[in-house]
Amino acid sequence: MNHSASQVHDARPAHEYRVRVVDLIRLGVVAAAMVPVWLRLGEPWPGLSGVGLAVVLVCGWPIFKTALANLFSRRMTMELSMTIALAAALAVRQFITALVVLFFVLGAQIIEGVTVRRGRRAIAELMQLLPHQAEMAGPEGPRFMRPEELRQGDVVLVRPGGRIPVDGLVVDGVSAVDQAAITGESMPVDKTAGAVVFAGTVNQSGVLKIRVTGVGVDTTFGKIVRAVEHAEKARAKVQKTADRLAGYLVYFALLAAALTLGFTHNVIATISVVIVAGACGVAAGTPLAILGAIGRAARYGAVVKGGIYLETLWKVDTVVLDKTGTLTLGHPRVTSVHPVPGRGIPEVLAAAAIAESQSEHPLAGAILSQARALGIIPTTPQEFQYTPGMGITCRHQGRRIAVGSILLMRQEGVRPEAVFPGAALGDTCAYVACDHQPLGTLVLADLPRPEAVAALGALHRQGVRTVLLTGDSAPVAERIGRELGIAQIHADLLPEQKVQHIQRLRRQGRCVAMIGDGINDAPALIAADVGVAMGSGTDVARESADVVLLGNDLVKFTHTLQLARQCRRVIRFNFLGTLAVDGVGVVLAALGFLNPLLAAFIHVGSETAFIFNSARLLPGRRKKNLTAIA
Repeated sequence: MNHSASQVHDARPAHEYRVRVVDLIRLGVVAAAMVPVWLRLGEPWPGLSGVGLAVVLVCGWPIFKTALANLFSRRMTMELSMTIALAAALAVRQFITALVVLFFVLGAQIIEGVTVRRGRRAIAELMQLLPHQAEMAGPEGPRFMRPEELRQGDVVLVRPGGRIPVDGLVVDGVSAVDQAAITGESMPVDKTAGAVVFAGTVNQSGVLKIRVTGVGVDTTFGKIVRAVEHAEKARAKVQKTADRLAGYLVYFALLAAALTLGFTHNVIATISVVIVAGACGVAAGTPLAILGAIGRAARYGAVVKGGIYLETLWKVDTVVLDKTGTLTLGHPRVTSVHPVPGRGIPEVLAAAAIAESQSEHPLAGAILSQARALGIIPTTPQEFQYTPGMGITCRHQGRRIAVGSILLMRQEGVRPEAVFPGAALGDTCAYVACDHQPLGTLVLADLPRPEAVAALGALHRQGVRTVLLTGDSAPVAERIGRELGIAQIHADLLPEQKVQHIQRLRRQGRCVAMIGDGINDAPALIAADVGVAMGSGTDVARESADVVLLGNDLVKFTHTLQLARQCRRVIRFNFLGTLAVDGVGVVLAALGFLNPLLAAFIHVGSETAFIFNSARLLPGRRKKNLTAIA
C-alpha cells in the first residue's frame, strides 16, 4: 500500500510544484533583495545592481531550467515567456522590476503547489483508512499479520471499533458496519452470516469472523484508489486543450511584444506585454479542476476511471438504463396475496411455501421469505415434481398442491382465468391450488429501487432524456417505466439489440451514458459514450464500465453528472477569463498604460484567481474524528 501512496505522491502534472523549505527561502531572499536594489546599494558600476543580478540568476534558476527544457522539447510555456521577460528586464537594467516579477512568479508557484497538493492529499487520505494489521483466526488461536499477507479463504477476526482490513463474507457474528467510506450510506448496515463487507469500513458493535475474498488492490477500496490514481494521471482532451491554449497565448504575447517594439520602440512597454500574458492559470487550473471533480465524485461513491470520461459525462444528454438490478432490486418479492372467497392469506401462503420449500427457482425464495415474515414455517412435502415453464406439484399429508402458471392450473383441471382473483396485465403471478381446487393468487414483482424515482426525477430536471432497454417482457417493462416516469421503453431485447439501440442514438447526435449491472450489459456499456456499472454488478460489467457506482445508489450518478457539469463551467470560465484578461492586458501594455510591475501583478493575480476557482471543486478535508470520508 505504501507503493500506491508513493504513486499518488509522485505522479505530478507538469504545472505542479513541490513546496519545500528552499522555495520559501528563495521567495524571502528575493523580497529582501528589493531593499538594497531600491536604495541602489551594491552597484559596482552605475546602473548595474550586483545584488539584483545575482539574486535573479540564483533564485530564478528553477524557472530558467524549466524554460530551457521546454524550449528544447519545442513546448511554449509560461516559464519560457517569464524567462524572456526577466532577461529583457535585466538587459535594460530594470532590476527592481525583475525582482518583483520573480517574486510574483515564485509566489504563484507556491500557491499553485499548495492548492494542487491539497487535492492529492485528499486522495492520499484514502490510504489511511486501511488498518496496518489484521487478526487472523486459526485453530491455534488468533495471530496478527499484515493484510497483504492474507490469502483468499483465510478467516480474519474484526472486533468492535476495528476497521475491516479486507473484502470478504461474514461467516460468523452479528454486527452493524459503518460503510459510508465505500458506499456513502449514512446509517450503519446490519451484517450477519453471508453478508458482504468491504475493506476500510468500521465494525461498530459485535465481533465478526470474515472469510477473505479480496486483499489490497483487489478490494473494492483498493480499486477505488487505483481508479482515482489512474484518472489523475489520464489527460483529458480538455486538459490538452488548456496546454495548447497556453502555448497559443505565449505565441500571441511574443508576437504582440515584437509588434510593440517595432512600432513604439518602447522597451518597457514591450517587457510589460510579455509579462501580462497570464496563461498559467488556465493551464494549471484545468487539471486541478479535473482532479478535484474526480476526488469529490469518489467521495460521493462514484469512481470515474479517467479525466476523459469526466469530460464525456458533462456532455451526456441521454441516459440508457437496464432494468433488472439497475432500476429494480434484482430479485422478486411477493407484493400481494389474493385468496379466493372462503380462503385466507395464511392458508394460500402456507400451501405455496410447502410446494416451494424444495425449489431453487428465484420465485421460490420470494414466496418463502413472505411466508417467514408471517411466521409460517413450511414442512417438507412427501412428493415433489418441478416442470420447467409451468411450476411445481407436490403431495403433503395426502393433499395435492400445485403452484405455478396458468398452464399448470389448466393441467390440474382448474380454470384460473375464471376463478383466480388479483391478476392484472404485466403482473408475474403464481397460482395456488390444492386437490384441484383454487386457493388464491400470489403477485410477485421485482420492485424498483427506493432511490430510483428520485434519481430519474433529477435526471429529467437536468434535461436528460432517459431510455429503458431490457430483455424482460413488454408488460413488465412498461409497468416499471410508468412507475419511474420513463417514456421511451424497449423490451424483449437481446444484448446485441441493446447495442443497436445505443448506436442508433449516437448516430442521431446524442451523447449516451449506459447504466447496467450484468454480463449481458457489457457490450452496451462499451458501445455507449460512457458506460456506468452498478457496484453490485458482475466483474465483467464493472471492468467494461468507465464509471462504477458504489452502493448501487442511482442518485450517486446524478450527483456525478452535476459535478461533471460544474467542472465544465469552471474550466470554461477559466478559458474565457484568461482570454479576456490577457487580451485586454496585452493591448493596455502595448499602448503604454501598464508598466512591468503592474503587468506582473495582473499576470499573477489572474493566474491565482483561476487556480482558486478550480480549487473550489476539491474535496474538503476529512475530519480526524470521523470514520467516513463521504
